[in-house]
Amino acid sequence: MKVRFIVFFLLTAISQFALCQKIQVTDQKLQPIAGVMVVGADQTTFSQTDEDGNVASEIFAANDTIYFQHPAFQPVKITLSRLVSRNWRMILKENVVELDETVVLVNRWEQLPEEIPQQITSIRSDDIQFFNPGTAADALEQTGEVFVQRSQLGGGSPMIRGFAANSVLIVVDGIRMNNAIYRSGNLQNVISIDPALIGEAEVVFGPSSVIYGSDALGGVMDFHTYQPAFGLSNKLETKAQAFVRYSSAAHEKTGNIRLDLSSKRLSLLSSITFSGFGDLRVGNQRPADFPDLGKRFKYVVREQGQDTLIRNENVNRQVPSGYQQVSAMQKIRYRPSDWAELTYGFLLSTTSDIPRYDRLTENTKDRLPRSAEWYYGSQRWMMHYLKGALYNANRWYDEAKLTIGYQQVQESRFDRRYKSNSLRSRTEDVNVWTLNFDADRQWNAKHQLFYGAEYVVNDVQSTAFRENIETEIRKSTSTRYPDGGSQYQSVASYASYKFSPNPKTTFTSGLRYSYVWINADFDNKSFFDFPYDQINLGTGAISGSIGMTYRPTDHWQFNSVASSGFRAPNVDDIGKVFDSEPGNVVVPNPNLSPEYSYNAEVGATFRFSDEWRLNGVLYGSLLRNAMVRRDFTFNNRDSIVYDGVLSNVQAITNTGRAYIWGYSFQLEGDLFDHWKLRATFADNTGQDTEENVPLRHVTPWFGRTALTYQKNKWRGEFFVRYNGPVAWEDLAPTEQNKPHIYTEDGSLAWYTLNLMGSYEIIPEFTLQVGVENMLDKHYRPYSSGISAPGVNIIVAMRGRL
Repeated sequence: MKVRFIVFFLLTAISQFALCQKIQVTDQKLQPIAGVMVVGADQTTFSQTDEDGNVASEIFAANDTIYFQHPAFQPVKITLSRLVSRNWRMILKENVVELDETVVLVNRWEQLPEEIPQQITSIRSDDIQFFNPGTAADALEQTGEVFVQRSQLGGGSPMIRGFAANSVLIVVDGIRMNNAIYRSGNLQNVISIDPALIGEAEVVFGPSSVIYGSDALGGVMDFHTYQPAFGLSNKLETKAQAFVRYSSAAHEKTGNIRLDLSSKRLSLLSSITFSGFGDLRVGNQRPADFPDLGKRFKYVVREQGQDTLIRNENVNRQVPSGYQQVSAMQKIRYRPSDWAELTYGFLLSTTSDIPRYDRLTENTKDRLPRSAEWYYGSQRWMMHYLKGALYNANRWYDEAKLTIGYQQVQESRFDRRYKSNSLRSRTEDVNVWTLNFDADRQWNAKHQLFYGAEYVVNDVQSTAFRENIETEIRKSTSTRYPDGGSQYQSVASYASYKFSPNPKTTFTSGLRYSYVWINADFDNKSFFDFPYDQINLGTGAISGSIGMTYRPTDHWQFNSVASSGFRAPNVDDIGKVFDSEPGNVVVPNPNLSPEYSYNAEVGATFRFSDEWRLNGVLYGSLLRNAMVRRDFTFNNRDSIVYDGVLSNVQAITNTGRAYIWGYSFQLEGDLFDHWKLRATFADNTGQDTEENVPLRHVTPWFGRTALTYQKNKWRGEFFVRYNGPVAWEDLAPTEQNKPHIYTEDGSLAWYTLNLMGSYEIIPEFTLQVGVENMLDKHYRPYSSGISAPGVNIIVAMRGRL
């Protein structure tokens, strides 16, 4: 009897141990794969791997056969008993073609692409590593679906569907990066995100995702940094990886070291990256009509207490443009139980001084440099956050997340006129606190609800001084933002509902209410006689969306979505004083109200076969009360003296109406074994109907076509990037005020030929080589104040232990 009891006890314990195990699914590099469908032989038992590649085994019978399916990997079937012998680990082999992916976006939850009505582009970490982008802006540009503007080498301002700067939203690990001083002009803050830390990213086009609220008129760039992965046992596992990279155009030198420590309940990830960029060399092959386009003949140096113009030995070297950047990340994940998890994240990015190249190329009427110095001081971004997640499904939620975040941002600007000893310094310190709550509840396969709330507080402090660089004597000067400090707060709640009445149709709808209030204090009126001591502004807005996806056959899918979006004024909109370009000065406008957009988007996807897909999207946006820069008055005067120059007064105002419409295409598929073709094309147009002028951030047509080869240890890609022209008469008035960055014909069309390759010498070591702009074309993307790199040779080595 005792023997039977012991045998029964052991068998029960063993079976319970097996049922409590988690199956981990990884790629051949042992990196976790999220979104893998795991299906039992009866086709009724199924689940999906989480972000760590794990899925519970208890839903499957002991003798079951399990199928693993993911669009980017080859399908596998295996018995549960064989999985036990493999220590509960399933390794999948990657496909050459990835026609669909499971994405984590829209509602901060995993959703299948066929359920999402709006256009989305995913960026995978493998592609980031392969293309070796120097910054996150370069990574966005490589998609061929996001246009990037640059005013200096240390920058990159994404433009999405005719919107840019503070009208597109940047999100990092679920926390909004946009703050109260994000401006309406081109914005370069995306470079604070280290591409070496991006596990995956998505671009959600348009404002139809109600979870994000203000600032998402053009879309959302949602970056997810690497998560520390849990181990399969209590034994501590250690992994390390590193890479070094050199690119010739800017003599870039980048190095990264990453360390992972993991056990069953606790995991840590540490990473640090250093990048150094020299002065950028541009292409030498210029258009015949503009043989001097972008040449840098002379630049200013300070010698023996005097500004001196010296001859540039290499006119293709944009002097000065180089800078350095250091980025670091520390993450700690703790799982006290199977239904609870805590994550602490720390991200830091800091730069050296960054020369503002477009300002350094401005000349006076006498053809002398307007500025001897113009640079951004160290751009510092630091974020801490603590995220708690609960997975104990109940009547209120299946999963709930609470995130507390704190960001510290410092920006500064330094400028000095040519032959002047007076250096002006303006510094902004922004502290941002965020609180996010998000939850989802799914009743069955047909009904799912997402809901949440957000609270954001921004505190802005602005200081300024002028310093005589010879005597080092300082005196006060006007600040960029209100010198008494500014506070920006917003509170919002949202709900989004997904309904799938049948396997072919999915409806989505959402609603969000947001309220924003601003307090700005003007204490010092010695520089400008402000007709007010304080600006107080409170605005509320409701935004919503409704969409549908319909899949009548295995070959066709149709999408449609209608939505409204808004952008509330921030401190930059209502409170800044600065010179936008020579002869114009922007002043505060305390009477601003939110701008609204009303949007419609339709799309269709046709699958020729399992290997080919064509997708097209047509969209339109109508803007009401659009915030644009216009002529204004200050104390009933249309011009004032600013920085010693009589300048035309302007301000951000609400114009009547504007429209934007456009379309895009994506084609991809297998040509034959190991070869893949992918092409993208996008075009849009927009008009301020009140002034009857083009909108500033509407880009020319652009796209990318790539031919990829991948087999075993080899991967190679030949791709062409191309860009259309914008005639001078079609430029927005604010762009026509910058003749030094354009030709007489406006912005010129261009294309580049590029080649990338990698070879895995051993499983732990990979060599990568690439050549960008192989023809050494000289080109300058639309609205950019610095020309693009010429021929650029990239060499990188990656290793792991």
